[in-house]
Amino acid sequence: MQHLLDPSAWKSLKAWLAERGQPAFRAAQIRKWIFERRAETFQAMTDLPQALRDDLATVFQLWTSKVVRHLKSADGTEKLLLELPDGGRIECVLLRDDDRRTICISTQVGCAMGCVFCASGLDGVDRNLTSGEIIEQMLLLQRLLPPGERLSNIVVMGMGEPLANLENLLPALDEASADDGLGIGHRRITISTVGLPKQLHRLCELNTRYHLAVSLHAPNDVLRNQIVPVNKNIGLTEIIAAADRYLEVSNRRLTFEYVLLAGINDQPHHARELVTLLRGRMAFLNVIPYNPVAGLRYQTPSGNAVNRFRDILLDGGINVKFRQRKGDEINAACGQLRRSEPTLTQIG
Repeated sequence: MQHLLDPSAWKSLKAWLAERGQPAFRAAQIRKWIFERRAETFQAMTDLPQALRDDLATVFQLWTSKVVRHLKSADGTEKLLLELPDGGRIECVLLRDDDRRTICISTQVGCAMGCVFCASGLDGVDRNLTSGEIIEQMLLLQRLLPPGERLSNIVVMGMGEPLANLENLLPALDEASADDGLGIGHRRITISTVGLPKQLHRLCELNTRYHLAVSLHAPNDVLRNQIVPVNKNIGLTEIIAAADRYLEVSNRRLTFEYVLLAGINDQPHHARELVTLLRGRMAFLNVIPYNPVAGLRYQTPSGNAVNRFRDILLDGGINVKFRQRKGDEINAACGQLRRSEPTLTQIG
């Protein structure tokens, strides 16, 4: 059966409908049921003839994953652990913040980047997700909202390195931003990356115009090689140059992200180096005090260390924000997503 959520399936659907003498508007009806009306089955598409609904279910498949666990946090965050047809598992998150409804989606089963503090890469990477599997996360998270609410933002900051799966990610984001898709504009979609220059230049060539977030985590190559091992093959100079080019081409906000690890990258001299690295750039720095991961030795910096780090950045003229922690009680905060099933009591 063909996964109808995969963008490539829509051409097949239109041809299949035409072969059966169905009017051309049927495909638009089906899309509306899936993306806007949040239909869970073909049988729910009540303005389609019953025979057509029956036939659709024999040829096309809406959902390929199974929700293994659904966790809710007191702050409104919700997390889904999904099992894919081949047994692989991923996590995705819905975040509530005032009137914003943001989803955090994954692009790979696991991650190969090896960031030492992150749960997603503990077991390496198995494979890329398909476009349909990426879209399926969006729709499953959308179904958690009441009828009067809609998704407002997408951050591609879940499991995996998004730029290592551009071939499948970009078609999925096209569906998310389409008027007959989820209707989420490019300005409300952010792609997070450790910084893969070749792929960053590819985004420039495609003029994708999504927001970009580059995860630094260190102000120099020596330290970054320890925290983000893939940096050994790249280097900050090349990453910053590629990010600068993306800012110039896209005219979109550029964000640098920095996870604070106690005693490792949170010292005053690190903050001063960071000021030197970023000063003068039209960019935003998002600092994230470490979210603990079971089995890893890293610690969250003290309040004094965080405040000291912040003061140096502000005195240096850096546009900085310290991210508010959300979803950490269900391991849904930055760096906590993984493929193993959490051993947590559901809160809700």
